[in-house]
Amino acid sequence: MNPLRVGFVSLGCAKNLVDTEHMAGLLRCHGVALAPSPEKADIVVVNTCAFIADARAESRAAVADACERKRTGRCRGVIVAGCLPQRYRRRIAAEFPEVDAWVGLDRLEAVAEAAGRIARGQRPLFAVTARATRLYEPDPWRPRLTGGPYAYVKIAEGCNHRCAFCAIPAIRGSYRSRAVESIVREAARLLEGGARELNLVSQDTTAYGLDRSDGASLPRLLSRLDRLGGQFWIRLLYGHPARLNEELLEAIGVAGKVCRYLDVPMQHSHPDILRAMGRGGAAIRVEALPERLRAALPGVALRTTVLVGFPGETESHVRHLLEYVRHARFDHLGAFIFSPEEGTPAARLSGRVSPAEAEARRAAVMLAQREVVREKARERVGVRETVLLERRALRAPGVWLARSTGQAPEVDGWTRLRAVPSGARPGDFITARCVGFRGYDVLAEACSDKQANR
Repeated sequence: MNPLRVGFVSLGCAKNLVDTEHMAGLLRCHGVALAPSPEKADIVVVNTCAFIADARAESRAAVADACERKRTGRCRGVIVAGCLPQRYRRRIAAEFPEVDAWVGLDRLEAVAEAAGRIARGQRPLFAVTARATRLYEPDPWRPRLTGGPYAYVKIAEGCNHRCAFCAIPAIRGSYRSRAVESIVREAARLLEGGARELNLVSQDTTAYGLDRSDGASLPRLLSRLDRLGGQFWIRLLYGHPARLNEELLEAIGVAGKVCRYLDVPMQHSHPDILRAMGRGGAAIRVEALPERLRAALPGVALRTTVLVGFPGETESHVRHLLEYVRHARFDHLGAFIFSPEEGTPAARLSGRVSPAEAEARRAAVMLAQREVVREKARERVGVRETVLLERRALRAPGVWLARSTGQAPEVDGWTRLRAVPSGARPGDFITARCVGFRGYDVLAEACSDKQANR
């Protein structure tokens, strides 16, 4: 009899994908086969996100789809893991009685027990603790599920910020950092396994080490990772604007493998709104921060996110934000609409903006950013830079999809590269020249230089 195969649906952020990889590694450690896709699986694991309303809707739809597969005999069992059961516990379990197991953030290892119970036809499993307090160390069996020559490295879990709109601390608990040596060991394994880019993630990477008493810090971690052998990139994601100090910027500047790329969610520009959001510490830094970062790290690519429609936001506040977007000239920007999250202070605030008005404000911000992108695109034509090859384009013969140090995976678009050497492979570094832009994608040609060494 063939063993049951388990397939994953991983939703939400990159940090959630790391949890999915961890569960997949635990299953492999227990001799469980992994299916190439949920459609070919006997057991479907849905790793959910519960950050905002849209994420919860997507998670519920994925769970409903897996339950429908079970009802129609296309799979034998459904396991739901992650933020949705952690946040809603028994309430969400009652909503989907067909689910065979619920696995919370502190019980990820229960996925193997759940798969065994399904195989033996035993009773459903509910493995969700009241609070998330654990800090997982990835095991050597963890597969890399990114689909490209890059990996995410979760350096910490939880969050100590108390932003008025955010439920993450209530879901994932307080901030807790891993040890430097543990992260370096994981990074070395990932590089040995073919990764050519390490993306460091946590709820706030710039808070790394502040909770530890062993001298761990982000500058020290970057220095240790930078000394690992081989050609690869290190990228920082999810930093807080209040913690981009001179020591960190200097560490990025002297490290040869750290991308000059900073992902810094500003959330807004107006001090009144930032203070209402519980981000008053960032209010005095936001306005001058882009210029300061560019002065400290020439050529740095800056990504941010902003939130519109926060309770009390006026048209004057929005005009301030639009001027800020035009002046700051971020390389990448995402705009989101406020979602009143259960249990957060902002959910109780009055002065909420109508959905139609909030969408109009979001569209105005993105239109302003689109003009910034077009201006910056014209400035980049003719510029040469190193790109990382990911894969061949599916519908464009002769075109490779690649990324530069200024393009993070999944969120910043592609460098669409032509004239790539015939022996090129995913994970190769190539010198490319920008020849134009299409939307948010860069159009480029491989230079005649020798292909960079792997």
